Amino acid sequence: MQSRCAALNCESGKFNKQPLFRFPKDEERCRKWVENCNRSDLMDKSPEQLFKYYRLCGKHFGKASFENNDTLVGLVLTCDAVPSIFDAPNPPQATQLKRSKETVEGDETENDVTKKGRKSQTETTADGTEAPSEEEEHKQFLTSLFEAVLLLAEQNVPAVKGPVDGETKSLASSNLLELLDYRVSAGDQILRRRCDADPESKEMKDKEFCSPGQLARLIDVCEQWTRSKILDQVKMSRLFSLVTGDVAKIADEWHLPVFLLYMDQTNFQQQRFAGFLNFEGDGDSLAERLLSEMTDQWGLDMDQCRGQAHAVSSSQSAKIKAFAAKLKERYPMAVLTPRSTHALNISLVGGAALSGVQLVMLAFKKIEAFFIHSPALQLELEHAISIFYPDKEEKANELKELCRTSWTTRPEAFDTALDLMESLLLCVDSVHDNEDLRWSDDVTQQALEISKALADFEFVMSLVVLKSTLVLTRAFGKNLQGSAAEAYSAASNFKPMLQSLTEVSENIDVYHEFWYDEAVNLASSLEIPVRVPRSSLKRCPSESGTTALQPQGYFKENLSVPVLNHIIKEMQELFGEDHLKSLSCLSLVPAVLAQNKTTEPKEESLQIHKADIPNMGTLPAELHCWWVKWSQKAKGEPTLSNVHETLRMADVKFFPNMFAVLRVIGTLPSLVLEDSCSLAYRRFHRYLENTPENLRSRSLALVNVNIDVGRDLGSMVEAYMKSYPGGEDI
Repeated sequence: MQSRCAALNCESGKFNKQPLFRFPKDEERCRKWVENCNRSDLMDKSPEQLFKYYRLCGKHFGKASFENNDTLVGLVLTCDAVPSIFDAPNPPQATQLKRSKETVEGDETENDVTKKGRKSQTETTADGTEAPSEEEEHKQFLTSLFEAVLLLAEQNVPAVKGPVDGETKSLASSNLLELLDYRVSAGDQILRRRCDADPESKEMKDKEFCSPGQLARLIDVCEQWTRSKILDQVKMSRLFSLVTGDVAKIADEWHLPVFLLYMDQTNFQQQRFAGFLNFEGDGDSLAERLLSEMTDQWGLDMDQCRGQAHAVSSSQSAKIKAFAAKLKERYPMAVLTPRSTHALNISLVGGAALSGVQLVMLAFKKIEAFFIHSPALQLELEHAISIFYPDKEEKANELKELCRTSWTTRPEAFDTALDLMESLLLCVDSVHDNEDLRWSDDVTQQALEISKALADFEFVMSLVVLKSTLVLTRAFGKNLQGSAAEAYSAASNFKPMLQSLTEVSENIDVYHEFWYDEAVNLASSLEIPVRVPRSSLKRCPSESGTTALQPQGYFKENLSVPVLNHIIKEMQELFGEDHLKSLSCLSLVPAVLAQNKTTEPKEESLQIHKADIPNMGTLPAELHCWWVKWSQKAKGEPTLSNVHETLRMADVKFFPNMFAVLRVIGTLPSLVLEDSCSLAYRRFHRYLENTPENLRSRSLALVNVNIDVGRDLGSMVEAYMKSYPGGEDI
């Protein structure tokens, strides 16, 4: 590909090469150039744009316009040169072409210095710079394509109207083509020359800048390059934890989002979205494939994984648990923990495959979606609260304040829901009736669905059981996600809390009777009939044709007992021996040491991380010095309250073993994250919320969420050309 002359109908680039000269920066002379070359579309462009992107060839200048007029090749224009020759040339005759060819062949006999000079003359522009070679121009073209793709990805604008796949035959009318068209209009000469490569095509829409196959390859390179930069940071930090989110649907398949949590070289906590893994399949084969993709394709060193945490939903809980078990089996140091970004109580019941529990969780999602984005509906709910709490203004104000937040995700969500039951039903029934025609049909339909869910005794009973059982874990969960001292206290109190759950389980007959009476009383006040689920009646008919199921017995066996057993099992899995030992290492945090001045941290509690401790021989002496330093600190000296503050303390470098253990603890997903770490979650969820399922891309999602990783277009182009060396896109 060669540079082209901007003059209208000039064919110099097709039949013979001419030196090209930049438009002048002088405004008055530049205006004369534009007027003379008969390009009205250039009138509104600035001299800087014209100088940067447009050229006129030497054939449009008289000999007097050159400093040396013996030849038009490789010379410099005078400071006041103005083009004046714009007659459309005839195609060169065959004799002229032959004579030109003979001249070139004769030049080959010249000495090396002469040949080098002539080559410089034929491949330089008026300002003395070399015109790009075909390979270099192809790189520039790829750079323009990468710029366009990255811009669309960062702004979450789909490149095409649907997934890019091999069946797509054209990118016509796509967002990518529109952006490239705009860049051409703005003066991108590389794209313009690509457009002009086909002289028979008149309009931009007919140009094939990029095929669907090439677009898929460009996006793949963007994904691989972005992930490689993230993994480079993880490798420098060495240790990390693996965190997964709720599965998302992309191209009609379920995909598992994966985040990496680590401490960077400056001892700041980082969390990055590393990409999606296809989550289709079951059992061990799925777990093996997920691990293989992370290690073999991504290049993640799972031997350095020190923790894992997963968001479990009931529909995918079996798969997630199989994957977590396989990961722990293969890499024993990857301890299973809950996620600090989710309230422990909500996480505990999220994976329970019980119809009543899932009825409550689904209703919570509908309620939040119904009210959170509508101030008018929130006001309607607040009005209903005032009706039911006329003499309890403080309680009413507390509930109103909660309703302005995402209360359905808080640890006390089930208690709040019971307090709001009457107000919620009154509100949604009023909206559904729509007597004053304030609400749209969509809103009234949503209100009806919520009303049906709430006015079901199974929902009421499930809500009471969840509230009554999870009250035992609420304080533990809040402490775990609090300060280092609170998390250390939670680890110390785990066994008593678990014993409380066991005692309730052993006396379930008594507890269930109280729970059932509470649910019946609430249902009676709301005029909700007390009965077992209709689906259960169909499964268990009696011989006489009437049901033999009694509500109290049914809900004990199918709700209270399974919920309690599920919570106990989940707590035991999430807080295994290795996890509790790791949490006990929080005793190294200065704020915890200050609270326990008389108790020196035990060396045995650090043994869990002996593989990461640089010098086990000096550990006892160093641990004692560390305790002395903080238990006898000077009055007024600030106390460091968490792991991250401690790691950034200047003196910590004199305690290499303490430093190593604290860095491991800093990667545990169960401990509260630094504020900066939530950024990846927010960007990820914003991408899912703002992108329809049919337009989602696992590759572009990675680029969009990691917009702050930085971009090196040159490296991306080199990676593309290395991966696809065939030159099929040139």
